[in-house]
Amino acid sequence: MSTTTRPPRPGEEEGREYNFTTVEQFREMIAGGDFLEWAVVHGHHYGTLKSTVRRHLANGEDLILEIDVQGAAQVRETSPGAVLIFLVPPSLETLKTRIRGRGTEDDLRIRQRLLTAHVEMEAYHMYDYVVVNNRVEDAAATIGAIIVAEKCRVNRGVRPPGWGGVH
Repeated sequence: MSTTTRPPRPGEEEGREYNFTTVEQFREMIAGGDFLEWAVVHGHHYGTLKSTVRRHLANGEDLILEIDVQGAAQVRETSPGAVLIFLVPPSLETLKTRIRGRGTEDDLRIRQRLLTAHVEMEAYHMYDYVVVNNRVEDAAATIGAIIVAEKCRVNRGVRPPGWGGVH
């Protein structure tokens, strides 16, 4: 669950996927060191609260965070044991079709998102794995397999040479 200064979209509920806050409150949380990672994307602040991560980990839960490249760089720096998986569309044209299909973004916003995606796709090298999202079901299965493999490695205490890869 992310904290954001973005206004809710139709159908979004406070506390499900996002906690909505003001820019001033968000900045206070940054100053207080409350975030594991945070970024400004298209003028809105997004961040993952450390307290949320700690709560889930304390309950023994697996945790998958949806973060952008800037957030991933912060996580890499502060949590070097984290496994970073980059989920990419097969192409920018496919991403454009998917965004357009939602019907929630105007042409300017779509162009901005595609530009951001292009820049982020060039940073794939900072991730442990890259998963191409041809179909949601396939991507979810691949991510699930990565999680199982990483748990096995952690339990054995080893990371083989050449670890990570493109899937």
